[in-house]
Amino acid sequence: MTTKKILLLVGDYVEDYETMVPFQALQMLGHVVDAVCPDKGKGDYVLTAVHDFDGAQTYSEKPGHRFVLNADFAQARARDYDALVIPGGRAPEYLRLNPAVISLVQDFDAADKPIAAVCHGPQILAAAGVLKGRTCSAYPACAPEVRLGGGTYADIGVDQAWVDDNLVTAPAWPAHPQWLAKFVELLNR
Repeated sequence: MTTKKILLLVGDYVEDYETMVPFQALQMLGHVVDAVCPDKGKGDYVLTAVHDFDGAQTYSEKPGHRFVLNADFAQARARDYDALVIPGGRAPEYLRLNPAVISLVQDFDAADKPIAAVCHGPQILAAAGVLKGRTCSAYPACAPEVRLGGGTYADIGVDQAWVDDNLVTAPAWPAHPQWLAKFVELLNR
């Protein structure tokens, strides 16, 4: 396996499991993972939130960790990375308003580099206009945004993942085994 350099795009109230698990698992496989957040630098942190499925009509939210960034968003360029990971949680709803985030995602997609997005992460993909004519999974509440972004929503099990060309997407963190395995397959193609 060749070591890849992966960009992890996070923001305050990003989903804890969807951040910590890929960050650590991809490093465990020998990859370099740079975690960045707009308007924050290396050594700063984002607050995470744990989203759980405990019987309510939607997920519940509990405080997570202070996740320390190890790189600067201002220096992040798609040309310097092999792939992009976009966790879910509440961060994507405001990160998608940042023109630099949108441009960065578009650059990764235009270069046909692997992009993994989970839960609410596809909100950023829709805002970046990279879902047109493609199939994508996401947290079910994001299905309208996938469709409005020109994509087809893949209504799959919460523990499943969907691949469409360079995109691998999943509904939520219970899909980590499939989502991360399919992402690693894309990294090695």
